[in-house]
Amino acid sequence: MTRLRWKLYAVLGVAVGVTAYLIGAGLTVSVALAVLVPLVVTTAPRFFLATLVGAATPGAAERAVGEDMSGTDFEDYVARIARSCGVPVIMTSLTGDWGVDLIIGHRPNRLAVQCKRRARPVGASAVQEVVAGAPMQDCTATMVVTNNEFTPAARKLAELHGCVLVGGADLPRLRSTIRRLTLPAEPTSP
Repeated sequence: MTRLRWKLYAVLGVAVGVTAYLIGAGLTVSVALAVLVPLVVTTAPRFFLATLVGAATPGAAERAVGEDMSGTDFEDYVARIARSCGVPVIMTSLTGDWGVDLIIGHRPNRLAVQCKRRARPVGASAVQEVVAGAPMQDCTATMVVTNNEFTPAARKLAELHGCVLVGGADLPRLRSTIRRLTLPAEPTSP
């Protein structure tokens, strides 16, 4: 710390101590404030900066989608995010799942999710699978989640069927998308 800062903190301490004494605080309280206030002022910026950095740093359970992640690991990643929304998650079996990897939410607003961890853009077949499999799994909404992007054909087919696509750039917003899609329907007034 520079000499100027030390001098400024000392002046601040003396000013706080004298002010506290003049407004009626006892001598011990004034001295304690004269010592504590400069300490708080010196550590507060670091504390707030560390708090912001800590809040933005993902925990072990929220690790980013990495190169070493398998398809099953990617499904687990999406399931963890969905569970953090407070909704139930059913992970379907590897075979006979009708193209649905995860079933998220409560009836009647269940969401069928197809997870694709790919090195290249995901095509229309993923959308076809989840759209066809959703009624078989008693789901009313569909979503395809990938670490990559989607082909134009996949985007067009998803738009036609109302399937939500979440690509690599949209993964940070996956939690809010799941919350929106699994909310109970608002009752309509007569």
